This record gives sequence, C-alpha cells and structure tokens, in this order.
Amino acid sequence: HPTRRQHYPRRQYAQQQEHDARWLAAGRVVPSFTGQVRTALVQVDFTEFLLGSVLSFLLFAGSLHVRVEALKAVWRSIAGYSTLSVLLATGLVGLGTYGLLYLAGVPLPLLPCLLFGALIAPTDPIAVLGILKTTNIEPHIETNLAGESLFNDGFGVVVFATLLELATPGETPSLGSAGLLLLREAGGGLLAGAVLGYVGYRLIRSIDHFQTEIILTLALVMGGYALCHELGVSGPLAMVVAGLATGNVSRSEAVSDTTREYLEKFWEALDEVLNAVLFVLMGLELVVIGLTPFYLGLGLAAAVLAVGVRFVALALPTRLLGLTRQLPPRALAILTWGGLRGGISLALALSLPKALHPEVFVPMTFAVVLFSAVVQGLTLKRLLAFLHQPAA
Repeated sequence: HPTRRQHYPRRQYAQQQEHDARWLAAGRVVPSFTGQVRTALVQVDFTEFLLGSVLSFLLFAGSLHVRVEALKAVWRSIAGYSTLSVLLATGLVGLGTYGLLYLAGVPLPLLPCLLFGALIAPTDPIAVLGILKTTNIEPHIETNLAGESLFNDGFGVVVFATLLELATPGETPSLGSAGLLLLREAGGGLLAGAVLGYVGYRLIRSIDHFQTEIILTLALVMGGYALCHELGVSGPLAMVVAGLATGNVSRSEAVSDTTREYLEKFWEALDEVLNAVLFVLMGLELVVIGLTPFYLGLGLAAAVLAVGVRFVALALPTRLLGLTRQLPPRALAILTWGGLRGGISLALALSLPKALHPEVFVPMTFAVVLFSAVVQGLTLKRLLAFLHQPAA
C-alpha cells in the first residue's frame, strides 16, 4: 500500500466529514460581523497567503506518507494522469462552464472559465488520502489515486498560475509563451524538489534529535518555497518531491523510531490545522459574497460536469499509454469517483482577483467541493460494492 496509515473505521471518517463541515460553517455563524469580515478580507492577500504558504505545507504533509517504491510500479499512469489528464480536464471543464454560464444568462470570457477548469481539474491529496483510510482498494488502484492526487495537484497549480498570469492586464495570451512558462515552472519545480529532498536527507540523516529534525522540515518547506519563488519555478511541485524524499528517509534506517513517530504526528496535526483555516476562510468569504441558490445550482451542475470530464480525461491517456489491461473501465470508474476535490480547489478559488469574477467562481467551487465530499466521499464504498471491489 502507498501509505503507512492504517485503515480506520467508517465512523471515524464520518466524524471527520462532520468536523470539516463544522469548520466550514464556522465562518457563517455570526452574520452581524459581515462588515468587519469584509473589511478584514480586503486587507488580506489571499493569493500570497494561500498559494504561497498554505498549499506548500499541505502538499508536503500529504506526500510524506506516500512510498516511492509503490509509485515506481505505476509511474506511467501517474505521469499521464498528472499532466495530460489535467490539461484535458482544464480545457473541457472550462469550455463546459463557459457554455453553462452562457445558458444561465451569466456570459463570461473564456479565460476565467478555463481558470475555473484549472482549479477544479486536479484532485485534492488531503481529501483523497482521507478517503483511502476508510477503504480497502486494490493496491495498484490506491497507489494511482494517491500518487495522481499529489502530482496532478502540483501540476494543476502550475496550469492555474500560468493561466492567471496570461489573464492579468497587459499580458497577451499566446500558446507558445504559455507552453514555455508551463515547462519552466513544472520542470524547474521538480528539479528544485529533488535538490531540496537531497539536502533534507543529508541534514536529517546527520542528526538524531526529533525536535531539530521537525524544525528542519519546516525550514525546508518555508525556505524551499521562497527559493522556488525567486527562481520562478513551481513551489507546490517542489514540495511534493521534497515531501516524498523526506517521508521515505523517515521510513529508512536513517532516523530513529522516535523521530519518525513525532515527525508524522507533527505534520498530521499541522495538516488538520491548515485545512481548518481553509474551511473557515471559505465560510468567511461566503459571508461577503453570498451563496445564492442560483450559484449553488450552477456549482452542482459544474460538479456533475467535472465528474464526467474526469472519466474522459482518465480514459484517453489510459488508452494512449496502453494501460487498459492494468486499468480497465472498472478501475477508471473507481479513480473517477474517488478523485475528490477539497481545500486546494477552495484555496485557488479564493485567490482569484476581483477582475476574474470570484463572486461567481467561489460559490461554484464551494458547491463542487460540497458535492465531492458529501456525494462522492460517502458513496465510494457503495460503488466498490457495486463493482465487486472489496471494501473495509
């Protein structure tokens, strides 16, 4: 199995879902503070805070628990799903959203719709790893789902950032410039992550003091992201690679059992806190923007669109790479339904500048995440039973 965590009973996952829902509602329970919230939100740079800081910590935390050995066995499918599938899903969801908004009487330019496609296309590693705790999916499918959620998430952030740069005033969208920017950010991010992982490995291996090693991992994330920002490469992808390296070092003989235990517990706790912050921020943003039935309906329609597009975006690379035997339609159905959206999509939506219509896409993103958590997350076991796949 790609993760070291044990499978937990379904009740614990249900409690976690209720826990996330309470955090999400917490931002809306005091409507009298709407004016104060609006004033505070205007002063916060969500783009820098969420994309620059929180996402890097979440991706590092998620990749700590994935085994490199398991990824090697399915690297072709993960590579295809993390790149081709993200690009396909971005384009198809963007076009579908463009048509959906036009039919709903809210016509918007194509580029903001493609940005919505980019933030919805990748799956959320935190949500995916959470659902994997409650199921006993076949090892190769589980590895694909976990690995894809990490790398397509990092690549999706790169696609989003590329489109966001093209959407800024004064920029002229060009396929060539977008491709070069994408290659520089993605390739540079992977290379930077490998270097950071090696540096972290050497430092952690030379120390046997868990407090110091935890501080080193924090410095690795914060300093690594700052370095990536200066170099103009993808910080999220770098954090995925650095997290994989750090996590696999902690499972080797290079560190003591005490260090391994404290390191994993610390990052798991930090992961919970940051996810809580994201859900509270989403609730606060909804106080300002307002979740009307109209946009909620549009978001649910977009959620159905995203599920259908995800199946197509997975099926095409599977056929192109000749992986239909290893991943038949039954496996693709599990990968499609198990590809949950969560805090990452919320973070990207909250980072949209005013000119790109966050008042439309934030409520729609919230509806997609809600559909993903409630409908997909709570019915995955039923799908496994229907497809004769053993469940915990």
